[in-house]
Amino acid sequence: MLRTTAAVVAGKAARAASRLRGGGSALPGLVAERVDPGFLAHALADVPGGIVVVSGTNGKTTTTKMLVAVLRAHGRSVFTNPTGSNFTRGVISSMLGELPLRGRLSADLAVLELDEAHALKFAAGVRPTHALLLNVARDQLDRFAEIDHTARLLATLGEQTTTGVVLNLDDSFVSRIRDRVAPGVVVRYFGVDASIADRLPELQEQDVRFDDDFTPPVAGPDDGLLRPLDDRTFEVLFGQDGSAKVGPVELRQRGLAAMINATAAVSMARMLMADAFDPALAADALEAVTPPFGRGEVVLVDGQPLELVLVKNPAGFTVALATYGSTPVATMIAINDNYADGRDVSWLYDVSFESLRERGVALTSGVRAYDMALRLDYDDVPVGRVETELDRALDDFLRDHPSEPKRIFCTYTAMMALRRTLAARYDLPDIGEEAS
Repeated sequence: MLRTTAAVVAGKAARAASRLRGGGSALPGLVAERVDPGFLAHALADVPGGIVVVSGTNGKTTTTKMLVAVLRAHGRSVFTNPTGSNFTRGVISSMLGELPLRGRLSADLAVLELDEAHALKFAAGVRPTHALLLNVARDQLDRFAEIDHTARLLATLGEQTTTGVVLNLDDSFVSRIRDRVAPGVVVRYFGVDASIADRLPELQEQDVRFDDDFTPPVAGPDDGLLRPLDDRTFEVLFGQDGSAKVGPVELRQRGLAAMINATAAVSMARMLMADAFDPALAADALEAVTPPFGRGEVVLVDGQPLELVLVKNPAGFTVALATYGSTPVATMIAINDNYADGRDVSWLYDVSFESLRERGVALTSGVRAYDMALRLDYDDVPVGRVETELDRALDDFLRDHPSEPKRIFCTYTAMMALRRTLAARYDLPDIGEEAS
């Protein structure tokens, strides 16, 4: 107890100093963890309703935000890591602002977005009661080596979960994890209704591979299936005949990927809430969720919308282009190859950019601006200008297209840099803060 209290004091002091200096969000967590290596287990020991880990290649931040919103709409107090810092030290840093000196978190549930590899580090210290496992796609292969390795990370996380897991019915790497969970752990699924199964290739770049001894699962009465009604509105169906449902729901974020994230969130919320789950409360909560920064977030610039769209792998970029790319707007693409983006940008050659051909791309920017321009040239997409410096490119983009809607497709670190610049100029909430 004394060590935990000392860790809280040290972590809070580091947090205050870091904020004054504009430092990174993981430093306070590092300080607290150094003082008390068992800090996470101690801090979460009194959380009665469950410790939920959300992991997978794509959609973690959006799905976590949606799940937390639905649970809070049901009157539950929920701790989450709102900065999107999905490493264990980032979780601790987020937690420090809410911890009393005794170091025990006061909340009904904890819902944590965690990077696939760091989820296992977390589980080594704190066994999650529930896991929501989203998907496996090619993402940052220089970090995680290969798709099969990422799938093994998620499978191991499933093995470590003590009470219940929700798996992606339509992702062969994730659905097979059902055979790895411990006896007595409840397994449920989320997926898409058969009526839109032909749209799944937009979302999955993986080979669908099943072993001879693995039978693909079939949706049951407690599994959530997505049925879109238009590009923002959908229902989540439960029951063999779809007699139970959530919706219609109209999201503030467009596209099939956002709807699938919402379906995952609703499916996990229904597992956690059991008989207390209220479909109407869930629908209202989802409709109020604003897109996380950079995930289809719209910034009003001089009366015109500027949309930030995060892209980080072939599947995600393909979905983004299918969702947004056909709309006639001015377009900029910003590609970095920093560690958090993944060093290898050859994945750009697995994306078709033909939907941008008619209007073209006004600017490419970022560390790999010239690589992006070359890739677009192969697809006969005209590029107006190449400017590697992000702020200068943003200035040029806004100046050259003052009276029309604009969109920027950007990798993670490019998105973070652009979002900070826009926040300073247009009085937006800082990254990690909720918009009021």
